[in-house]
Amino acid sequence: MRDSHDAENPGAGAGTAATRIEHDAMGEIAVPAASYWGAQTQRALQQAPVSGRRMPEPLIRALGLIKRCAAETHRDLGLLDAPAAEAILRAASEVAAGRWSDHFPLDVLQTGSGTSTHMNANEVIANRANELLGAPLGLRAPVHPNDHVNLGQSSNDVFPSAVHIAARGAAEELLGALRELRGDLERKRDEFAAVVKPGRTHLQDAVPVTLGQEFSAYAHQIAQAERRLRAALPAIEELPLGGTAVGTGLGAHPEFAARTIARLAAETGCPLRPAPNRFEALAARDALVELMGAVNALAVAAIKIANDLRLLSSGPRTGLGELRLPALQPGSSIMPGKVNPVVPEIVMQAAAQAMGAHLAVTIGGQHGPLELNVMMPLIADSVLGSVQALARSLRLLGERCVRGIEADAAVCAAAAERSLALAMPLAALVGHDRAAAIARRALAEGRPVREVAVDEGLLTDREARELLDPARLSDPGK
Repeated sequence: MRDSHDAENPGAGAGTAATRIEHDAMGEIAVPAASYWGAQTQRALQQAPVSGRRMPEPLIRALGLIKRCAAETHRDLGLLDAPAAEAILRAASEVAAGRWSDHFPLDVLQTGSGTSTHMNANEVIANRANELLGAPLGLRAPVHPNDHVNLGQSSNDVFPSAVHIAARGAAEELLGALRELRGDLERKRDEFAAVVKPGRTHLQDAVPVTLGQEFSAYAHQIAQAERRLRAALPAIEELPLGGTAVGTGLGAHPEFAARTIARLAAETGCPLRPAPNRFEALAARDALVELMGAVNALAVAAIKIANDLRLLSSGPRTGLGELRLPALQPGSSIMPGKVNPVVPEIVMQAAAQAMGAHLAVTIGGQHGPLELNVMMPLIADSVLGSVQALARSLRLLGERCVRGIEADAAVCAAAAERSLALAMPLAALVGHDRAAAIARRALAEGRPVREVAVDEGLLTDREARELLDPARLSDPGK
């Protein structure tokens, strides 16, 4: 067995000429001597990279997990002999653990079925299994990438199954981030329950609210996002595995799908199950479109919340200045002392990326002519990349921003007192037009509405303070 460092770094110390010759249905091809991939991967690798991005790591790990569970099933069914099965199990487990990720070099934009990356997994696992059995790389024996690692399977059912498994894991990560953020927002809701401030509609003065009420809205938006995301999970948990090439299951043992998916469910802790209609599960990516619809709605909410935090903390002296966000880093290369709302702006960018991914997945989902969707790599990359970025940015929002937010109660109270919307309760006494005239006079003279109402003899000072009390107006039910 070769040194592990060389094994994990194809061609390490061997120079560019260190190759081996492999054969496939198209003939001979030179493959880097130390690589665990084989001929089909090498042919795909010769295509010019388009995106410069490799297939997402969670998808590679999901492929390894599927291959391990498939080998266990075929061993139990007597379709793989014990030595080959055990070698495949160990090799696939290593792929699922991320050990051989450097040996998955293909660009994410590749053949639309994901066949290139699927065969990459078959070849890496077969070569590693043969190495464990004492055979050299590239021999394709005693373990063959197609005949043994891919027994009873097709790219057309394995790849979308791997995408679903990886997407289910990413969704769980996002749900965890949402739970934490909702808790952070709810704690601020309670902390700011008595901080009265002006409401604003159209960014203009409106009747008073509390900061707690504003934060209650943010917390509920996140709770609704959790609900939508959970509603999309059942369809993601359906796997087309066992459908093989077109959904009929030709070439797979009748018990293969049920047994293997049960193993996958046990391994992941997710309620994975066979798709009720494998023809639909191969040809359509509707479940992922639905998932990204929920992600898109979350992205809209995230941008609204992040933008509100930026507005409420703007200034700090020339803006609203009602909130103080944690100062994390200098905000300017030229203006000393400037601090920017870094984390909300990260969230906005991650959310915008998710919105773009939603569109990409929507377009990708349309391209399932007849029996197979042909944009699965694009869909996989869009889903996994955007969901992961959104999950991490929202966790950051809670940990590095929301938890450290402080309210400037004095600024809030002063702004609430100056709000022209305090003229609204006067309308019930003197009519809308007279109340509007009082608001115009208050604006022109730079005075509170309360003072002008007293000046015009509409109310005594005591009556005005009671009727136009911002705290009372923020909670008219009390």
